[in-house]
Amino acid sequence: MNALPYRRQDEAWLLDLLVQPRAARTELAGLHDGRLKLRLTQAPVDGAANTALLDFLARRLKLPRRALALASGDTARRKTVRLHAGVELEPRLAGLTATP
Repeated sequence: MNALPYRRQDEAWLLDLLVQPRAARTELAGLHDGRLKLRLTQAPVDGAANTALLDFLARRLKLPRRALALASGDTARRKTVRLHAGVELEPRLAGLTATP
């Protein structure tokens, strides 16, 4: 089993997440069950949590928002995000999982 919550797939990267909506603040919360846990303040209503998720990741990874797309888990807490970028993403993704 892959211990990292991200992997390469052709020209893209996939990032596995466990999302907790309606949290007190938006923040990364470490690894949980092989996925990166992300707490979001937004409620999962009308796609607001998914939009907030992609916006947050784009800012943290310093990527344009158009480089990220939800690959699976549209209505689930377990989600996979596909990242396309013209730069090497592995160091940026590793930075998301690093402990402070």
